Amino acid sequence: MNSLYLILGSEAALADRALTKIAAQLQEEKCEITTLFAADAIVGDIADALAPSLFSERRALIIRDLQDLPEDSKDEVVRYLDSPDPTITVVFIHKGGVKGKALLDTIKKLKPELIACEPLKKESEKEEFVRNLFLDLQRKATPGAITALVAALGNDLRELLSAAGQIAADAPSGTIDEVMIDKFHQGRVETTGFDVADATLDGNLPAALIALRSALETGTDPVMITSAIASSLRSLAKVSGANRAVKSFELAGQLGMAPWQIDKARRQLNRWTPAQIADAVGAIALADAQVKGAASDPIYALEKALTRIAHKG
Repeated sequence: MNSLYLILGSEAALADRALTKIAAQLQEEKCEITTLFAADAIVGDIADALAPSLFSERRALIIRDLQDLPEDSKDEVVRYLDSPDPTITVVFIHKGGVKGKALLDTIKKLKPELIACEPLKKESEKEEFVRNLFLDLQRKATPGAITALVAALGNDLRELLSAAGQIAADAPSGTIDEVMIDKFHQGRVETTGFDVADATLDGNLPAALIALRSALETGTDPVMITSAIASSLRSLAKVSGANRAVKSFELAGQLGMAPWQIDKARRQLNRWTPAQIADAVGAIALADAQVKGAASDPIYALEKALTRIAHKG
């Protein structure tokens, strides 16, 4: 196993999959694994985790969100990279972009095993992703089944990852085919919570309500819809504070968003003010509590929230 890995890119689902595979291998080798979130690191944390073991045990350090590492902790990484310990495996996870680029370039000079995690835009790339997911789960799927699953959930790799795991667990042994995918989706391409969120934030209430009904009819949990709208509002809030002159791919690492997500939020922001975003956040928080049991009619609560947000208060 390599002693240095760099998981690089803004697509969280790809990064999570890569980290899961590396972590499984480390556990097989009985490594002692330490995980640090860069933003939470204080002086000494990284140095302690990378210090030689008193008992000669195999160890590993995973540093997540490297782009958020405080300046006073970067020296600890640089000192280690000057003389890396081959008995320690270090996994750096960086979302891409210009934030933390100097440290990133220093890591790249050591030629780590680089795992690219950029967003997948082509259907063929998404289909290859799904094919590999099933292979990871020791299942085979027909080309038609893979195409059908991507058609249903291709806008969200996390949903694809989750769906592949559920289908592999629920489907009978043997090759997964289109019939199994159709059964999983009740024979229809599912309208997701993000379709509802997009129409709502665009101010298209009729389309939002139609998407809501379609999503609910195909089995989408109301909680997932409130979660999707809340996520989209958070994206608006993040992007609203960013310099519009800076290109989306340059902001991706800083904001923890894919460039296409930033571009979409910028388009939606043309009709939003900070006060309206704050009001919408309050509306969806109330709806979330209501669909989780605080209301006798959660569907009405959702429709009321969509109406308020689409009309911006």
